[in-house]
Amino acid sequence: MNKFDTGLMWFRRDLRVTDNAALVMALKACRQLHCVFIFDKAILDALPRADRRVEFIRESLVELDEALRQLSGKAGAGLIVRHAVAAQDIVALAQTLKVQAVFAAHDYEPQALARDAQVLDELAHAGIAFQTCKDHVVFEKREILTQGGNPYGVFTPYKNNWLATVTPQHLHTHDATPLAAVLAARPKALQKAVPTLKDLRFEPTNLGQLKIPTGASGGAQLFEDFFERMDEYDDTRNFPAVKGPSYLGVHLRFGTVSIRQLAATALQRQIQGSKGAATWLSELIWRDFYAQILANFPRVATGAYKTEYDAIQWESGPHAEKLFKAWCDGQTGYPLVDAAMAQINQTGYMHNRLRMVVGSFLVKDLGIDWRWGERYFAQHLNDFDLSANNGGWQWVSSSGCDAQPYFRIFNPVSQSEKFDSEGKFIRRYLPQLAQLSNKAIHAPWTAKPMELQMADVTLGKNYPQPVVAHDVARALTLQRYAVVKKSLQVD
Repeated sequence: MNKFDTGLMWFRRDLRVTDNAALVMALKACRQLHCVFIFDKAILDALPRADRRVEFIRESLVELDEALRQLSGKAGAGLIVRHAVAAQDIVALAQTLKVQAVFAAHDYEPQALARDAQVLDELAHAGIAFQTCKDHVVFEKREILTQGGNPYGVFTPYKNNWLATVTPQHLHTHDATPLAAVLAARPKALQKAVPTLKDLRFEPTNLGQLKIPTGASGGAQLFEDFFERMDEYDDTRNFPAVKGPSYLGVHLRFGTVSIRQLAATALQRQIQGSKGAATWLSELIWRDFYAQILANFPRVATGAYKTEYDAIQWESGPHAEKLFKAWCDGQTGYPLVDAAMAQINQTGYMHNRLRMVVGSFLVKDLGIDWRWGERYFAQHLNDFDLSANNGGWQWVSSSGCDAQPYFRIFNPVSQSEKFDSEGKFIRRYLPQLAQLSNKAIHAPWTAKPMELQMADVTLGKNYPQPVVAHDVARALTLQRYAVVKKSLQVD
């Protein structure tokens, strides 16, 4: 039995109609349902005017609008799209539409939680319910706990409990099709096309040139392609020149794919004996793990999970700024690091292995606070997700949960030799080094002058000298982290 006469579904990080838990919850609860997405000025106003994520969302909304109209069979039952401060506008729209309830999927980031608390309060004052549910992860908040009833801080036991707990019910599909008649036609004043980038005061990016597929159809296309490669994932995932990853990060970020569908497929393939599927499922579980860390330990958004690591003295002043700029610009003199930074700067994507390499280099070779790198990734990654980004940066800095030991410091040259042995990835993003041998391309400063000349490489001119010597930097890092070592000994 429908509880509300009219409701409003607020799409946020779940831009699809297929297996959308909040949409189905709303459809079941209402006799008629309107749908809205708000381009939130509280978020967008701070972004650069050319941002691939805004273009990705905009293109995905065009598809979502069409999907809603097709689902309902009503030309006017598409998506209401607004450009406003969401915390204020969602309440105003709910009142305009005379709804009794607003529905949405959970969001776990601090800014989103503050927004939702404000919305809940203002809707309550207006006599309107605000109902939310889980959709973005398989397990959230305190659903997976230790035997002592505490959140996990170590991944492997969390993963084991996750696998022991998950059932088909956790991964079942939420089918909106039988409920589609509930979708209501929009009032004529709100029957507007999805705003253009120009309407939003944004500029086109190279999203189309990069051939990044958008919307639920784009997510399905990528997943279908990865499905054929999933069994090899364990063997291919660490090599940036190889087509190994799923490339679904941005689709998971904006919910144009269902995490339940991905996890169910991986779990089924793992049961059938696929090592690649088992490894990929672990990566999906890491995503849940970091989300519950942020939910249960919100302090990680601003400081170290292991609080003793906040005592570390990072490099500061003009010298630190100069080193950071060299890292951002891909001008460190370490080819794998520089190629990876060129990748993120040109495409908004970075291979997962390289995220660890460049992160370790920034923190443990340059001595820069991990939060500087975290902010840079937040600005540039198409698939930026606060919990995963924070977890990854705290992992490389050794300050996070289940992080690498502080004395484990990636050697950027040996990482390059191991994971890009023929220099294919480096040559793709640093064409000025393309003529170097497979040996010299990992450390050009070790090449003989004649080889550099023959390859048309002039260190200090068309490619930089190393900004630091790794061995020297490693020794300084161990000194820098001594404050943590002393703290651990006292404990």
